[in-house]
Amino acid sequence: MDQELGILELILGASVTVQLVMLLLLMASVSSWYLIVRRLMLYRRMGDELINFEEHFWSGVDLAELYREGNQAVADGVAHTGVESIFRAGFKEFSRLSQQSDIEADAVLEGARRAMRVATLREIDRLEAGLPFLASVGSTSPYIGLFGTVWGIMHSFRGLANATQATLATVAPGISEALIATAMGLFAAIPAVLAYNRFAARSDSLINRYDTFVDEFSGILQRQTYAQRARRAQG
Repeated sequence: MDQELGILELILGASVTVQLVMLLLLMASVSSWYLIVRRLMLYRRMGDELINFEEHFWSGVDLAELYREGNQAVADGVAHTGVESIFRAGFKEFSRLSQQSDIEADAVLEGARRAMRVATLREIDRLEAGLPFLASVGSTSPYIGLFGTVWGIMHSFRGLANATQATLATVAPGISEALIATAMGLFAAIPAVLAYNRFAARSDSLINRYDTFVDEFSGILQRQTYAQRARRAQG
């Protein structure tokens, strides 16, 4: 308890510049932790949705029926994200183009793939949102804390110049105040760097899964497109 009070006293006794640096680092740390928790929840939910949808998709369900199930969910107020939104974008465009008999099969497939690429880009933006902030906190916080430390030490030595007797006890409190800024900078930076690396790897993994699904789904649509064209030619 005495240590906590001592640290609080050092912070309150620091110069205004150092206190502003500490406040900035505290805000950065709180913001990054809030973002870390939100990102953890998002990646866990996106991973669960990917597994559940792929299991349902590869279970042999009719694609039109799967799309209608999604329409019902949208009507109930459920927003589609992740791989399901990619599927819905591709199947919607495929259905629309397939109804036009004057469009070639390759054009139908390319239209569906283009719609899925756009949907994939939206999901990438969703996955990577906030990561630049974590990267900025992780890279700049130590330097901001170091600035506060340097400024605090300069302030201490300027005060030492006016002292009648220069001892370690005279300058130690000021240096201690300054070093707290460095500690706070590291406290803000380390979790941000670790979280950024973890989230970037998780985001890349999900994006690769999305790209794989787009390729696999494109193959299914290609077979359906040529089958529809063959039936029309026979009829």
